[in-house]
Amino acid sequence: MYRPVPLLQDKVIVISGVGPGLGHSLSIEAARMGARVVLVSRTRKKLEKLADEVRAEGGTALVVDADITDEEQRRRIVEQTLVEYGRADCLINNAFAIPPMNPISTIELDYLRAANETNVFAPLRLSTLFSDALEQSRGSIIMLNSCVSYSSQPEYSGYKLSKGALQHLAQSLATELGPRGIRVNSVAPSYVYEDINKAYFDYLAQKAGVTHEDIYREKAAPTDLRRLAGPEEVARATLFLASDLATAVTGQMLTVDCGEFHR
Repeated sequence: MYRPVPLLQDKVIVISGVGPGLGHSLSIEAARMGARVVLVSRTRKKLEKLADEVRAEGGTALVVDADITDEEQRRRIVEQTLVEYGRADCLINNAFAIPPMNPISTIELDYLRAANETNVFAPLRLSTLFSDALEQSRGSIIMLNSCVSYSSQPEYSGYKLSKGALQHLAQSLATELGPRGIRVNSVAPSYVYEDINKAYFDYLAQKAGVTHEDIYREKAAPTDLRRLAGPEEVARATLFLASDLATAVTGQMLTVDCGEFHR
């Protein structure tokens, strides 16, 4: 049975895109590992609720309500982090946007641009803005990617466009920032069994006239473990890359998918 250990004791972990599912689990699991967390999202009320949960775990939380696609607000995230904690040890770019799930040649360019603003350009700018602080701490950057990068299904093509670009961005930043002592890695989950995908499975089940459990078994069948990863499992694997156990790991994409893809 998993028991939290202080892998991130007193490290400052900045998490963008905090919300239900993986963002929530990243925040709670980081706190359980001893981190001081910076919670970033647009909705302050939800952030405050999560901050209370973090504090209930004995952790420390700073709430920053900000739109990460806005440059001035991105700079404010960095400023507030350094004012509150005086340092940053890891930036986790978790925020994402999904364009329409249609063949890519049929998606309006404005939708693709909007997805790339959140999925690619915001992580680039946040990583750049935090780089001086991360150099001081010899810290790291983690990009939340997706196993959609390994799929060629038409309905995922718009999302794959931005996630493929994000993977290349992470590799480029690993090379560029490595001489400054900053590590850059990616994590690619497949279906994470959390509220958003549970609702999606309900939709698929209703559409196909089957049960939620039927859809779950269908999605889990290609995996070696015959199950889907929970958000807390993906969070723990992600946070390993933020810890001092991974000080020689950079430029990599860790697949967390119960063995669906072998890379």
